Amino acid sequence: MLGILHRNKYPLKMFFTTDKIIRAAFRNILEKDLEKYRAESGHRAEIFEELGVRHGAARIDFAVINGAMYGYEIKSDRDTLERLPEQMNEYNAVFDKLTLVVGKRHLHDAINLVPDWWGVIVAKSEDQKITFYTIREPEKNNEQKGVSIARLLWREEALQILEEKNKAQGVRSKTRDVIYKKLADVIDTHTLKKRVADTLLISSSREGWRSGA
Repeated sequence: MLGILHRNKYPLKMFFTTDKIIRAAFRNILEKDLEKYRAESGHRAEIFEELGVRHGAARIDFAVINGAMYGYEIKSDRDTLERLPEQMNEYNAVFDKLTLVVGKRHLHDAINLVPDWWGVIVAKSEDQKITFYTIREPEKNNEQKGVSIARLLWREEALQILEEKNKAQGVRSKTRDVIYKKLADVIDTHTLKKRVADTLLISSSREGWRSGA
């Protein structure tokens, strides 16, 4: 996405990595890369932490949106991979590219578990520091679903897009799932992704912005 990651360090006093320490170090890297991206491109980009997918059924650790949508899921040495298959199904339906940031303990199992097009970054504890190594770069996701992308919006936001397209008749009083399906039916996935990304960027600072809130 932004030329990350090859090597970065963060103080660490334990042998096994934890979600907390990886999250702090990784966010620091993302913020630096986004700062560079904004300066060079002039475009807006934001980091969303714990972004809810399918109304909060799954929450990806980091989503980076800069017109496209990139997802990063963390599995530290002290985590398990039990929920990863279920999470993958949800994330695959939404993000343009996905990367697993994993502790060394789970690296072998994780590589065999995630699809080949997922990126893989390993977080190692070395010399009382955490070091990130890119094992595999992410590739384009071909499994996205329009209705899953639409669910990142609030009901009112989705309905507003339908109003603009003169396609809201008959669904204004319907449930949000009906509205999301209608939106996915009347707008092609590429256009919908851009509209959703733009909406999330605009609303990134609002209270309770997460789709599962």
